[in-house]
Amino acid sequence: MIRIPASSNNKMLLSAATAASLLLPGVQAWGAMGHETVAYVATDFVAAGTCTYFQNLMADASANYLASVASWADPYGHTEAGKFSSGFHYIDAQDSPPSSCGVDFARDCGEGGCIVSAISNYTNRLLDADLDSSERQMAAKFVIHFLGDIGQPLHNENLEKGGNGIPVDYSGEETNLHHVWDSEIPESVSGGSSLTSARSWAANLTMAIKSGIYESQAAGWVSDLSLADAQNITLGWATESNAYVCSTVLEGGVSAVEDQDLGGDYTTRGQPVVSLQIAKQGYRLAKWLDAIASAV
Repeated sequence: MIRIPASSNNKMLLSAATAASLLLPGVQAWGAMGHETVAYVATDFVAAGTCTYFQNLMADASANYLASVASWADPYGHTEAGKFSSGFHYIDAQDSPPSSCGVDFARDCGEGGCIVSAISNYTNRLLDADLDSSERQMAAKFVIHFLGDIGQPLHNENLEKGGNGIPVDYSGEETNLHHVWDSEIPESVSGGSSLTSARSWAANLTMAIKSGIYESQAAGWVSDLSLADAQNITLGWATESNAYVCSTVLEGGVSAVEDQDLGGDYTTRGQPVVSLQIAKQGYRLAKWLDAIASAV
């Protein structure tokens, strides 16, 4: 397992998708609203003791204690102090969508680390009683963010820099495929990009998990959850997300989306995937934090 410090001046090998993110500072996985929604779903499902533990750790007794830090890792990665972490938001699957999708840790993670190794590493740091609270707080912010990131299909794909290199239109505006999945499709479901939109969408997803369309699925999302096997568990989640690159994101290949306006039928097909992935990762985040709080 790669042990990555809370901060470092060491040069890291950047993945193709990460390099693109550095050139496109406006790109954030799921966008801030999507990350906040993941966090609010998690807030609805964590145990009472978990809530208390993380509110104390984050020095935030409000209901926003997870959502307020959920997108922190994106701007942090663009700072001098945080640039070491810019490669941790992705794993670059060297597959061949739409004919073949799949993630292989040895092939795809890279020497500088990736989202799978980062979740494992920062989970271990959260469990390390020898670290001071500021280091464990930083680890918590990374874990909260990366468990959201791993649900975005194009954060588990190398092709065209994780879709950043595929120009598309959205309702007449020029953008790229990665950004459409980060922001435009999620916002088309939630109705906006604000914190209020995130809260409202999270409430709907929570209801769907408790008594709606996801009720029968939720237990299966966390059936194999184990902090002791964090790398393999999260690799499975990455593989699961990556499969949507073949089935939905690039179902018709690059030529089917490149320079096309994706604001119509394409968005309609993508909305159920985005909603499922946000709900799933919010629920998983809750149970992951529960496991951490129970172990410390």
